Amino acid sequence: MKKIILGRTNIEVSELCFGALPIGPLQKNVDEDTAAAVIARALELGVTFVDTAQMYRTYGAVGKALKMARKRPVISTKSHVLTYEEMDASVKQALSEMDISYIDIFLLHAARASADVFNEREGAFRCLLDYREKGLIKAVGISCHAVDVVDIAADNRELDIVFPILNKKGFGILRGSLEDMEKAIEHCFAENKGVYLMKALGGGNLIGDYAGAVGYCRDFAASRAPLVLGMINESEAEMNCKYFNGEDISAELKQLTNVPQKHVIVFKALCKACGKCLDACHSSAISLFDGKALVSNEKCLKCGYCVPNCPEFAIRMI
Repeated sequence: MKKIILGRTNIEVSELCFGALPIGPLQKNVDEDTAAAVIARALELGVTFVDTAQMYRTYGAVGKALKMARKRPVISTKSHVLTYEEMDASVKQALSEMDISYIDIFLLHAARASADVFNEREGAFRCLLDYREKGLIKAVGISCHAVDVVDIAADNRELDIVFPILNKKGFGILRGSLEDMEKAIEHCFAENKGVYLMKALGGGNLIGDYAGAVGYCRDFAASRAPLVLGMINESEAEMNCKYFNGEDISAELKQLTNVPQKHVIVFKALCKACGKCLDACHSSAISLFDGKALVSNEKCLKCGYCVPNCPEFAIRMI
């Protein structure tokens, strides 16, 4: 599988990155042992890059996968916390629960953050930089959906990595167009930032055009940035690896049209219109209508971030 060096970091990764979000409790909620086996299978097939997050609650599965595969991939994780003390706890949690001695990439998890994110999260950012100085984190970055944040990240001299959203339809891009995001990412490349890309399939909305959607991101990246694809079973891992290895997946693509799509459902009888799901949504897909939460399937990226934030358990992903 093609390898890519992330900017100035000298961290080399496979072009395909295993995205751990869908396999965890926010989405498919695969049991930990099975999830670990799926990750391990991807590692056996040539994937050397795994992306997770504190919020995904998949550290246990990642740690087990490393032992099963007997391989140490590049691991990227992220946390949404704001303060130095909170980030210190987040780093220690990641090291402990994955049973690893260092973290390759640690990001500010800042999908909907404002352009002032590095001031608003100064404490958390400083903590990551201190851990990088100690050698327990190899590279520090930010995960974001907003064009202006990607642009600002490009110019931040202390930052190593930028993890932006990109897909051919522009789903989930905030405060700008698809063209604007392309320009912001090019700005990151020009400043020698390590870049890897999320949501090539638009949270599953583009699964019916797998080759076109993934191909768009690969063409744009031009061997400069890996793509993160979420996987929930070994068949998906095998198909993705075959595609990135240049093998024929025409038979697998035919099967994708029969894959049931995920949907976020609001049980209106339980909804109290507290608005916590709106705050959690990174793609502005939820609104309040007639005193209840309403999800726009056109905007929804099926990330599942809203689900644990509902105190009434009124939002489910099915």
